[in-house]
Amino acid sequence: MGGADQVHITRRSSMTANGDNVKENHGGDTRNLPVDAVINLDHGDPTMYESYWRKVGDECTFVIKGFESLSYFSNPNNPCWFLEPKLEEAIKNLHGAVGNAVTDGYSIIVGTGSSQLLQAVLFAVTTPLEHASQINVVSPAPYYSSYPEIVDLVKSGLYKWAGDAHEFEKDEPYIELVTSPNNPSGVIRGSVVNREGGVLIHDLAYYWPQYTPITSSLDFDIMLFTASKCTGHAGSRVGWALVKDKEVAKKMTKFMEVNTIGVSKEPQLRVAKILQVIADRCKRFGSPEGDDFFEYNKNLLTERWEILRETVKKTQMFTLPKYPLQHCNYTGDVTQAHPAFAWMKCKEGIEDCEKLFRNHKILTRSGRRFGSDPGFVRVSMVGRDEEFKLFIDRLSMI
Repeated sequence: MGGADQVHITRRSSMTANGDNVKENHGGDTRNLPVDAVINLDHGDPTMYESYWRKVGDECTFVIKGFESLSYFSNPNNPCWFLEPKLEEAIKNLHGAVGNAVTDGYSIIVGTGSSQLLQAVLFAVTTPLEHASQINVVSPAPYYSSYPEIVDLVKSGLYKWAGDAHEFEKDEPYIELVTSPNNPSGVIRGSVVNREGGVLIHDLAYYWPQYTPITSSLDFDIMLFTASKCTGHAGSRVGWALVKDKEVAKKMTKFMEVNTIGVSKEPQLRVAKILQVIADRCKRFGSPEGDDFFEYNKNLLTERWEILRETVKKTQMFTLPKYPLQHCNYTGDVTQAHPAFAWMKCKEGIEDCEKLFRNHKILTRSGRRFGSDPGFVRVSMVGRDEEFKLFIDRLSMI
């Protein structure tokens, strides 16, 4: 999350601060970004993937005719009755090709991104409420910055945000959100509380070969994935959950039914097409054409991380996490993680790392948002080439 040296995929332009515009090229699409522009690396908008999908061309294009997809129902006999059969098949094929998650014996629930699925899971595992008080929801810090807001948004009487799992000491039921690879730090993590009466929800959005070595096919009770992080199609808003307990799956479906009466068929069909194209191309890993989606984008992230580490080493102002070398079952080689975000720590004496970057017109997300030290910031590594190049240019001058 092999072959990083075989395919050279980035198109370099000068990283200078001399007043010229920085240019990038993604399959003939040239963009200009003024060197004094504010760079927004706060969010993880996955525009990096444009270069690959432009290369693919029309292979993922499909047409929906006016008389198609009128019904609410996709498959009335499926527990998730609004799940398009083509999407279900593509999800199974992709996980099978990558080897990152088991699908046999699981119900697949589709959602409007994994954020909606998380709310559906929280509803499902706390209903009916058999406890006198709300169930605590925890996650080990640094945790995904949106967890507190997602959990507490509707002021549910069923559950509430309770913060860092490392500090949870109550002898009562709990729900632990396990994000692996972690957002923001990129490390592989397991559960922390490990007591009776707990429910584990595994957020595996980044457990794909471009980000981290795939070391096993996971089979946790509840696993969340999303096209946003897998393929880069954040705008389609499609995520899926692999759920072992059929009763939990039924309750999740009920939540979606009441909440949005299912999930739009158009993005489901689009994502189904995309996932199947990726699954088919997995068979061509290591080809001279660089057709494999994961190989292509792993190479891109590997190069970006090498440039970032070299720049950080020269500035001596920051530190970055170190990731162990591991055998990746998908690529067949020994590699390390190249996460979608850089979890950067400012040197001692700088108390507000976000402010430091903001003074150089770089927007990042403070460690405070992740239940951590403000001396840390999360920096997106999955933006367009021109954004990354300006970031490196400015970082080298701090």
